[in-house]
Amino acid sequence: MSENFVIDNSVVMAWCFEDETSQYTDAILDRLEVSTAVVPSIWPLEVGNVLLVAERKKRLSQADSTRFIALLTELPITIEQEPPERMLKEILALAREHQLSSYDASYLDLAMRKGLPIATLDNGLIAAAKRSQVSIAEHNC
Repeated sequence: MSENFVIDNSVVMAWCFEDETSQYTDAILDRLEVSTAVVPSIWPLEVGNVLLVAERKKRLSQADSTRFIALLTELPITIEQEPPERMLKEILALAREHQLSSYDASYLDLAMRKGLPIATLDNGLIAAAKRSQVSIAEHNC
């Protein structure tokens, strides 16, 4: 069985838009056949926001968004709840330290706490993960 991993929203949302998929994002999706992805508690809001923006820009219809959400609920993605105190202290400090958004820092923090690799397309998050000795999820793990 393959190792579980933290998945950043950049990878997840690439699955929604054909012009954003890549070998890496497809391989991470395939990896979910044998692994579970873990996401921080802000993840559903991030997904929703990307879908809303895409709808407003006429890139997706509401029906497209509804279908994509239905597909996501079928995937083995576990949402890790986080107390607000951690969000306002440890995660904010991590964001400052690595010059990340608080959202990106929440993914890094989760990977660090769980000892899991992270799947991301975000270059800033990749660099911060490497500085923090967090491995980047490879498609062949």
